[in-house]
Amino acid sequence: MIQIPHGITARQFIKALQSDGFVLKRTRGSHRIYRHPDGRRVVVAYHRLSDTFPIGTLKAMIADAGWTEDDLKRLKLL
Repeated sequence: MIQIPHGITARQFIKALQSDGFVLKRTRGSHRIYRHPDGRRVVVAYHRLSDTFPIGTLKAMIADAGWTEDDLKRLKLL
């Protein structure tokens, strides 16, 4: 089972997405859709960059990104 980090802000998560190759494709309200060149898609919903995510939401976004625990360490989220 993958270890889920706590207290990750929207700013930290987006920085990790971008450093992993994800690009913002579109925005609809508070939902930002990020796409990776290989087809993965992650929807990030926040109002302020300082917002933290509930653990279930964060877990789902990490799963959508296809990240493993090694990826989280490489991206400095763990």
